[in-house]
Amino acid sequence: CTGNGICKCRVCECFPNFTGSACDCSLDTTPCVASNGQICNGRGTCECGTCNCTDPKFQGPTCEMCQTCLGVCAEHKDCVQCRAFDKGEKKETCAQECMHFNMTRVESRDKLPQPGQPDPLSHCKEKDVDDCWFYFTYSVNSNGEANVHVVE
Repeated sequence: CTGNGICKCRVCECFPNFTGSACDCSLDTTPCVASNGQICNGRGTCECGTCNCTDPKFQGPTCEMCQTCLGVCAEHKDCVQCRAFDKGEKKETCAQECMHFNMTRVESRDKLPQPGQPDPLSHCKEKDVDDCWFYFTYSVNSNGEANVHVVE
């Protein structure tokens, strides 16, 4: 019984937190918790203490690695641009596609949130449709709410 149970009449009786015919399947989900606090990054299921990634783009022990994904900055650039400056590729569809984050305007780059806060934070520098740089931060809090701070 893999040391995780007792064999009685050729059948394993598993200790708590173990299952399977040989008690070789851990029910502990701790190894599956991703850096954002979600089980398997919300992109898989935790089976026997190991993530089974259901989104084929994502892999790794907690389904956080994505070789083909855009970075956080590039992914949200168009929505930040239309919400903050009313321009860019999503200008016409902004109300439908870009309301998934809370947005706060700040006066200058030094007013942006800085690393060291409890939520994971990405600092972004992207070019807009007029070839000008704009700056924003993107973070997700423990409630799963996305927050963007953008420099006016």
